Amino acid sequence: MKVMIIGGGKVGTYLANYLLSEGHDVRLIELRPEEKPRILLDVPEKAIYLGNGTDPDVLEAAGIRKMDVIAAVTGQDEVNLVATSLARFEFMVPRTIARTNHPKNAWMFTDVMGVDSAVNQADLIAALIAEEMSLGDMITLHKLRKGKYDLVEEKVAPNALANGKKLRDLALPSQCTIVAVLRSGELIVPHGELEFQTEDEVLAVVHKDQKKELAHFFDRIV
Repeated sequence: MKVMIIGGGKVGTYLANYLLSEGHDVRLIELRPEEKPRILLDVPEKAIYLGNGTDPDVLEAAGIRKMDVIAAVTGQDEVNLVATSLARFEFMVPRTIARTNHPKNAWMFTDVMGVDSAVNQADLIAALIAEEMSLGDMITLHKLRKGKYDLVEEKVAPNALANGKKLRDLALPSQCTIVAVLRSGELIVPHGELEFQTEDEVLAVVHKDQKKELAHFFDRIV
C-alpha cells in the first residue's frame, strides 16, 4: 500500500520504519528540518519530505493523490485534524487515520471531519489496564471495526468450564466466533466436535461488550 505519514516524531518515525519493513510505499512529512538527521537513522532519505503537513502544496509534492492511506500522528491535535480533513475532502484519500493526543479533543475526530479512525492513546492505555484487571488471562491482540470487536487470545485453564467440553456444547456469547485453537504448536481449525484441553490457546473474535462473558468459559474457576 501507499501510505503518507504526517509527523516525523518518535511515533511517526517508528510507524514509517515498520511499514517500510513490511514492504509498503511510505512518504513521511516532517516540519522541522533539524529532525531530519534523527529520522534518517530509521527511514531512507527518499521517503522523507520536509514541510508543513497541512500545506496542500507540500502534500501534493509528496504525492498525496496516489496514497491509499494517510496517518496524521503529530503531537498537535489541530494539525492531525486539518491534515486528515485535507486528505479526505481535497485529495480524496480513501483511508484517513489520526492520532488524538488530548482525550477532550476526541469528539472532533469523526467521519464528518474526514477521520475514518482516531487513535486515542490515553483511552487505549486505560482500556488495556482495565482489561488486565478484569479479564484474567485474556489478551487483546487486535481491535476491529473501530474497537467494536476484538481479536483475543485465551488459554484454557485446568478447571475451566470449557475444559473437556466440545465446542458445540458451549453456549458462547451471541457475537463471538472461535477462529482457531493452538495445541502443542499445531493449529486446529475449530469445528463442533472439537474438545477443548488444558493449555489450549484459543483465538476468538468477540464483541467488546461480551469479552468478560467469553472469558468465563476459559478462565480458572476460583
